[in-house]
Amino acid sequence: MSATDATILIDEVQVPFAPGQTILEAALSAGVYIPHLCHHPEFEPHGSCKLCSVVVNGRNASACTMKAAAGQEVEVDTPDLHAYRRTLVQMLFVEGNHFCPGCEKSGNCQLQALAYDSEMMTPHFVEFYPRRPVDASHPDVLLDFNRCIQCELCVRASRDIDGKSVFALAGRGMASHIIVNSPTGKLGDTNFSAADKAAHVCPVGAILIKRVGFSTPIGERLYDLEPISEEATRCAVGGEK
Repeated sequence: MSATDATILIDEVQVPFAPGQTILEAALSAGVYIPHLCHHPEFEPHGSCKLCSVVVNGRNASACTMKAAAGQEVEVDTPDLHAYRRTLVQMLFVEGNHFCPGCEKSGNCQLQALAYDSEMMTPHFVEFYPRRPVDASHPDVLLDFNRCIQCELCVRASRDIDGKSVFALAGRGMASHIIVNSPTGKLGDTNFSAADKAAHVCPVGAILIKRVGFSTPIGERLYDLEPISEEATRCAVGGEK
């Protein structure tokens, strides 16, 4: 394949890609933002949140799992896709207990930032208010299941990077939930560490390091200062996600 062939068309703009890159990876490398939650550059593509849904040659696809290929025409910025992503974000908000004004992760939360990005004004759907526990058994890490969105980033990080498999997804459908692999189901009864990769990949406030929550004041945090779409700019210039 020649260099001129190694491009895809994203919203009428030619975007180059490297062999093996997904559409999402190619887009971010070129400074084109596609919303996402379950994607992480260090892990294999997962495709669970569907926020990166795009239209490729007339068919819906997940940008984080579909490989970029010459001749692809990708639609990202359309009213239908915006409405679809907003609906997904609204559903995530009502499925859990997300009280942003009182959340320690406010301003650093990707779900909250995506709500702003999608111009979500209300939850729209009836909120579930599920009964979920808070696990404070670990000396250094708080686990709040109320905010979990089941992106499985902690599962993949603990299994693939930390080599511990502390977390797993159990149940099916509406009953699916994250569990802790210990005899008691408590995080404090595992070999989990605040230094683990899994302690730092949660996009919401489900996994929180204790005693550092407000070291950066609300109003001065990442998404307080810039929209989440600026991630693409950082990726394009070689910055970290």
